[in-house]
Amino acid sequence: MNMSVSATNNNVNHISTTQNKVTTSMQIIADTPIIDKVFVDKSERRLQLLSGNEVIKSYHVALGGNPIGHKQRQGDKRTPIGSYTLDYKNEKSKFYRSIHISYPNAADKARAKALGISAGGDIMIHGQQNGKGALTVDTQKLDWTEGCIAVTNAEMDEIMAAVKLGTSIEIVE
Repeated sequence: MNMSVSATNNNVNHISTTQNKVTTSMQIIADTPIIDKVFVDKSERRLQLLSGNEVIKSYHVALGGNPIGHKQRQGDKRTPIGSYTLDYKNEKSKFYRSIHISYPNAADKARAKALGISAGGDIMIHGQQNGKGALTVDTQKLDWTEGCIAVTNAEMDEIMAAVKLGTSIEIVE
């Protein structure tokens, strides 16, 4: 059997034989669509990864404990509505992995300032609370976050791998 091992520019190893092709457990990055937008529909509890206008993957989400309406202030347990950017990844979160949403934007800050309140912040897409992953079946049926968007830990792994920093996120009611 003729076998060769090579590495691509994306550091994905390929093992080929003359009869078939086997790859490592990582997907071949070159064959994966580029995710250029994340779309969240709060009323449907749905997060979608988009490439152009094509939905590549869709996930059920849990939201803040008071999910209806736009986030107004710190502690209101609402998930914001609007257009933001995914601006950093956190591997040492108190939840299983997270990606930060750039809330509050300039309009959110101005609205909060006019009202004399804090707009809040630290809104993330994240997995389950560390140490409580076994409760995923129950927690994903409820809106339990402080305003974040929660998925299962396995789904968070997929999202972290697929989404690059600087990707836009649109959240609608």
